[in-house]
Amino acid sequence: MNIASDKKEIIPEDFRPKQTPHSLRVIMGKANSQDINRSNVVIKELGEVKLIGFRVLCGNKDYQEEIHKAACILQERVKEIKHVMNSGRQVGAYIVEDTVPEKDGYWVCVQVSSFQQVPEDMVTLTVPPQKYVTMMHKGPNTLIGKSYEVIHNWMVIKDLKRASYSWKLELYQANEINPTDLHVELYDSIY
Repeated sequence: MNIASDKKEIIPEDFRPKQTPHSLRVIMGKANSQDINRSNVVIKELGEVKLIGFRVLCGNKDYQEEIHKAACILQERVKEIKHVMNSGRQVGAYIVEDTVPEKDGYWVCVQVSSFQQVPEDMVTLTVPPQKYVTMMHKGPNTLIGKSYEVIHNWMVIKDLKRASYSWKLELYQANEINPTDLHVELYDSIY
């Protein structure tokens, strides 16, 4: 496993934020399509999200395995992180179209209220306010792509533009990460 440990804060330059409250806000409900309607796809806005954890860099075919390894290490070490929010539930972050090496990879983190006393081999990441199309994925990590297909089809139906150069988030709903039975809310950024 290759976990980068660069302590500097990463703030995407190409993000186009709008002023939003720091709380989560549901904007639009379910789509009209019967299949997608059952998927509970919605639009949400998040304020700034501060994360501490590990950055995973590896070959594309290795990400599922390496992310799981990093998640297990983070779960064991979450008590070392100060100001943890949401009971230490893990957050994954990535950008689909990375334009610079500093944005390449997948971040396995927990959300924090501030960056104080960051463990030596962990990284920080600040995800700016963003609007997302979200959906809950329940099932194995090998089928998470199908859930993203539902989100992308919903975006087409609603005539929404995907923000490929902005951060995507995956909010895990349990502290125990089981790759064969994930409960993760997928956040795909839009303009």
